[in-house]
Amino acid sequence: MTERLYERDSYLKQTDARVVAVREDGVVLDRTVFYARGGGQPGDQGELVLASGELVPIVDTVKGNSGEILHLPGPEAGYFPAPGDEVIARIDWERRHRHMRMHTCLHLLCALVDAPVTGGNLNDQKGRLDFDLPESTVDKESLTNALNELIQSSVETSLEWITDAELTAQPELVKTMSVQPPTGAGSVRLLRIGRVDLQPCGGTHVANTREIGPVRVSKIEKKSRLNRRINVVFDES
Repeated sequence: MTERLYERDSYLKQTDARVVAVREDGVVLDRTVFYARGGGQPGDQGELVLASGELVPIVDTVKGNSGEILHLPGPEAGYFPAPGDEVIARIDWERRHRHMRMHTCLHLLCALVDAPVTGGNLNDQKGRLDFDLPESTVDKESLTNALNELIQSSVETSLEWITDAELTAQPELVKTMSVQPPTGAGSVRLLRIGRVDLQPCGGTHVANTREIGPVRVSKIEKKSRLNRRINVVFDES
């Protein structure tokens, strides 16, 4: 089981780590700051710095079958670590921070739209959530204004943990219909955004909504009779 340092501190940019295994499907470390792809958020990119100073580019990060995190070297990697090697695991921080900003923004969007979430995705430029809405009850301008108002109100975020039993007793905390929070490990991580939103989430987020910056609802699409897709982009023009 890889120790997932990002689960408690999204702002860690690098860490010392020991190589546990080098396999065809990736490099396994004893601990990592690399977020593993999941919940609609891409896996981190970055590099492993070997003791010799050589760099191993990491182009993606995914979850393995036994709780380990797999760091995927790029095809141009000329060096590889060996089991037991000490390395520095360093993420592409600018890309990660944009993911944190957009992921937190989607939590705000979820709080503003009173409907279950049926899917979602994000990257370092945009994000989207699908809602179980039988008809269009939202519009781009109103949502854009509401999102930016919450962002500018500088709401702090925080992490909390509850037991599986506590989550079962509070089903209203789970707002996603397509993805259920992982249980069985004894505790479930929640993201709290002040009094705005509280729900299980394993992603990475900013500490204060003001970090998100201006955003814009770029499109609202009807994907099916009971599905509306709301797309959000950074408004950096």
